[in-house]
Amino acid sequence: MMKFDILTLFPNMFSSPFQESILGKAIEKGLIQIRTINIRDFTLDKHQVVDDTPYGGGQGMVMKGEPIARAIEWIKSQNPSVWTIYLTPQGKPFNQKMAQELSNRSHLILLCGRYEGIDDRVRKLFADEEISIGDYVLTGGELAAMVLMDAISRLLPGVLGSDRSAEEDSFFQSLLEYPQYTRPPNFRGIEVPEVLLSGNHAAISRWRRMEALRRTWMRRPDLLEKASLSNEDRELLKEIVEQGRGEKIGDGV
Repeated sequence: MMKFDILTLFPNMFSSPFQESILGKAIEKGLIQIRTINIRDFTLDKHQVVDDTPYGGGQGMVMKGEPIARAIEWIKSQNPSVWTIYLTPQGKPFNQKMAQELSNRSHLILLCGRYEGIDDRVRKLFADEEISIGDYVLTGGELAAMVLMDAISRLLPGVLGSDRSAEEDSFFQSLLEYPQYTRPPNFRGIEVPEVLLSGNHAAISRWRRMEALRRTWMRRPDLLEKASLSNEDRELLKEIVEQGRGEKIGDGV
């Protein structure tokens, strides 16, 4: 079972998202456990103050170190090996490889910053890893924590209906996923590719691999540099490049 401990000033933000869909079922099955911990509960003053003005002046407030440290130490007293992640725009960009690595751990602390961030001494003392979900700024780390939990949880055995579903996702092999179709066979004049109706599994497999390569080449060519490509993949990619055409985003083809 994977355990997530979320350190936040707004625990109610997590009450609804993880009661729904696949993750809600995973919690019911005991595959994951999510515990929200209010940092204010670890303050010592009657007003539960969690922030203060920054030394040196400047705009905004900074989250105080003491309550965060007490909260992390309380969790570590239960499991010294827990891995602590600080969600911050200054962290490493999150990707599928990181999600896979983190899914191998059994217990994660997700520290959600607010305001101008946390006292940097807490980061130095307690953060095992710093992660960003993109080059933009949110009002807090809570939404970023939800993204991490979703991406990590779906890689755990038993969370998805089929473990192969995760293996065929975009980015799993540094490629974008091939196009998907379902009924009806003709939708507003656009036909499902004939090969998918053929029943020829070898031809379908080749078509899907080629379309995954085509989409990656057209939309994210940077991913091909780190993809593990077989000789057959390279031949397919050569064919795609020679064709000099591919799916254009938004053209519906």
